[in-house]
Amino acid sequence: MPESPDPIHGRILRIRGHRVILDADLARLYDVPNKRLNEQVRRNRDKFPNDFCFHLSTEEANNLKSQFATSSSEHGGVRKLPWVFTEHEALMAANVLRSPRATKMAIYVVRAFIKQRETIATNVVILKRLAEVDKTLLEHDTALQVLWKRLQPLLAPPPIRPRRRIGFNSDNG
Repeated sequence: MPESPDPIHGRILRIRGHRVILDADLARLYDVPNKRLNEQVRRNRDKFPNDFCFHLSTEEANNLKSQFATSSSEHGGVRKLPWVFTEHEALMAANVLRSPRATKMAIYVVRAFIKQRETIATNVVILKRLAEVDKTLLEHDTALQVLWKRLQPLLAPPPIRPRRRIGFNSDNG
């Protein structure tokens, strides 16, 4: 079972339009050395098509290094570009590894991808509803501005009229 409540949280990334997990994270979940996972991918290349399992470009790898502050190759860091796996290939990797832990965790990984997909779908519905509310508020805002402009003259104090003076006026001549 997973060590923490959700060991995959934050490990699913969006790269090249796919939601993927890095080989090192997948190997950690499957409790196998990353080297062994990559070895099985190379040996079973026909089971891992390029649109579901691919190497990161140098630029993508450098971007991930800067995001996660990983060490450089001179200090024991990654020397080769990492593989990334979609949920389908994460399941396939468990099949080629053939360990009980990998099989159990593959189900866990697929469920995490499904949960993320549901969360994204929920967020889309919420954002759509917020857009509708925003549109309604803008319409009300416009109506309130028109109403305020019409009320302004009524709220202003009445103009002061000149008063007629009572008594003897020298101006009347």
